[in-house]
Amino acid sequence: MTLLTILLLALITFITRYLFLERRLPLRLGPHLKQILSYSAPAVLTAIFAPILLVHDHQLNLSLSNNYLWGGATAILAASKTGNVYWTIGVGTTAFLVVGSLL
Repeated sequence: MTLLTILLLALITFITRYLFLERRLPLRLGPHLKQILSYSAPAVLTAIFAPILLVHDHQLNLSLSNNYLWGGATAILAASKTGNVYWTIGVGTTAFLVVGSLL
């Protein structure tokens, strides 16, 4: 049963990707739908990182001793200033480790 579920999910994923990537199919997205879809990546990333940064022990943690929050805020600042993925990861990780060792 598990193997059948995995195969069906793989088939569904392939078909949905194929519909948008195959050039010979007459499926074209309009400009409004393209604009709406441009927000999907930031929305998914926010849904992933917000609980990691803000929730600890099933409670909202906005205290100054939250090293996840310091690392995330520093990474966001580095990303907005440099636009470089490597600097963003390096600065955010460094801030996370420094604040974690100080607190």
